[in-house]
Amino acid sequence: MQFTQYTDVAAFYNAAGDTLMRHEAQNIISLGNVLIGVEGKDKTGWRDPANWFMATVSDHSGILLTAIMTPPHNLALYATNNQNNPQAIACLIDGMAQEGAPAPGVLAEKSLAEMFGPLYSARHSMTSKINFSQRIYSLSEVNPAIPKGVVRLATERDMAFLPFWDDAFFSECKITPSNISHDADKYRYHIRTNSLYIMEDNGVPVSMAKINRKLKTVCSIGFVYTPPYFRNKGYATACVAAVSQMGLNRGFQSCILYTNLANPTSNSIYQKIGYRPICDSLEVKFE
Repeated sequence: MQFTQYTDVAAFYNAAGDTLMRHEAQNIISLGNVLIGVEGKDKTGWRDPANWFMATVSDHSGILLTAIMTPPHNLALYATNNQNNPQAIACLIDGMAQEGAPAPGVLAEKSLAEMFGPLYSARHSMTSKINFSQRIYSLSEVNPAIPKGVVRLATERDMAFLPFWDDAFFSECKITPSNISHDADKYRYHIRTNSLYIMEDNGVPVSMAKINRKLKTVCSIGFVYTPPYFRNKGYATACVAAVSQMGLNRGFQSCILYTNLANPTSNSIYQKIGYRPICDSLEVKFE
């Protein structure tokens, strides 16, 4: 087994890009992050590849395992063709230890995460726990029976409520504790990148969704949020349907979306829109 670490994101993309593209939709987070690094236009926050950990594990047949970590985020893994190799996983864990690259957690296809988590935590005398059970969905056609809302790009005037929606989204998803930042630029990033869409009802903002990552044939839909007092009115369904159709209209073959399996409502909504499961994914945290 050969462990190879990359300090240059372009070199990592040249080495692992084709492997990751074998399951483009499944690897949309890793591929999207790599393309951000290769373009080099945005180095705010975690997006500076100088701080990333990128590695592959290979043998005579080629790459068996691909890993990328964009601190403070989790280690994202992909086993080539979703064929898990225990020796490759052990090699990666050894390589990370030698390079001093600790992982706060791992995000991967379910069976790979279940295999990596205990091995990594045992090596470092830690415990591992499942933080999120997720399902990855793909949509190639929006259900025509679903009414699509009218959406617009977020603008500066949305700063009156956007920080509160942002904070609520991440705290409800249990990604970060509730804490509205004094740094307005954190929220203006959504506006500056022209990727966040707001749906209104009679001029009142009621829901939002974002086109996150854009790859060769797929884009991802995320950051879906509706305030509690506007829920159960069909706003989220109409907003996601509209933004998904927008992605397809731009020439992407499909839209990708992650859901928390602990939230049956959102899973039901997305399936009604036309999203179909690709695979299950786990986020495992190390303590």
